[in-house]
Parts: sequence; C-alpha cells; structure tokens
Amino acid sequence: MQIQSIAVFCGSKNGNNPLYAEHTAQLGRFIGEHGLKMIYGGGSTGLMGLVANTALTHGSSVVGFIPELLKKWEHDHQGITELTVVADMHTRKKLMYQHADAAIILPGGMGTLDELFEILTWNQLKIHNKRVFVLNSGGFYNHLLEHLRHLEKEGFLYDPIEERITFCSTPAELFEHLR
Repeated sequence: MQIQSIAVFCGSKNGNNPLYAEHTAQLGRFIGEHGLKMIYGGGSTGLMGLVANTALTHGSSVVGFIPELLKKWEHDHQGITELTVVADMHTRKKLMYQHADAAIILPGGMGTLDELFEILTWNQLKIHNKRVFVLNSGGFYNHLLEHLRHLEKEGFLYDPIEERITFCSTPAELFEHLR
C-alpha cells in the first residue's frame, strides 16, 4: 500500500534534548517534500507545533484534530490546512487513525504513549493494519523497546515486536522504510 497520509504523534512540549526538535523539524520537511498529508493532534506548541509548521512550510497539507478540552492547553493551531475540534480524546485518536495510512511516533509524554499503545493494540486486533514507526531520537525510546522485547520474551505478544513496529534512529532512516 502506498502511503499518502501519515499520522504524527508527539509531545506538546519540546523536551530537554535539542535533538528532539531537530529531528522533528527534519521529519516535517521530509513529509512536505514527499507530498504527504500530515495528520496530527492540532496543537501549536512543542513538537506538535514544530512538525506542523515545518510540514506546512515545505508544502504539506496538515490536518489537525483537537479535543475541546485541550484547545487552551495545546493551543489549537489556527494556521494549518484544516482543524477539527472534537468532543474527546478517543474521537481524536480514532479520526487520526482513520485519516492516515501509517503512524510515526516522536518523543512525547503520557498522551504520546497512550496513542502509541492504542494504535499497536488496534493493529494486533486487526482493527487496522497500518505501519507504525518510532523515531527514536537520541535513544529516547530505548527503554521502551527493551520492555517490548521483554513482553515478547515472556510470551505476552502474539507476534514478534518487529512485525508491529519499526524503530528508527533518524528521520532519513525512517523515510527509507516508508519507501
């Protein structure tokens, strides 16, 4: 399946390592330069705002879904191609999954982890078969990958973790996998 739209899940903060923002900007540029539509959480702050702004600058159409509850917290982005305010977090995630052909996970907090695990669970349950990529900037997700391998080793996963998720160290490596 050719990927035409990509959901990006990431933090509404920048984090402490400048590499997170650097990789996020590179990813946004790649998304725009490759003519992909970007689907994301609709915020204008942190890595969310950075990836949206960079993708827009490089020619991408950017669609955001933001719950009414988070409009003030994540500062809904008024400059994107399309912004839809939704009732709740579940609706936001469902719409993001429906509108995207694949998902990319960048550094983030609890919300980003929630989004990652829900999309992986839906993938395992065959609700969808979308590819999931993790941009492991500066080893941000090394501990998570170790834990996922532990789940596999202990017999709690139905498939090898590599069949569900692809970890990449750089945006360039991630885009090689997208092709």
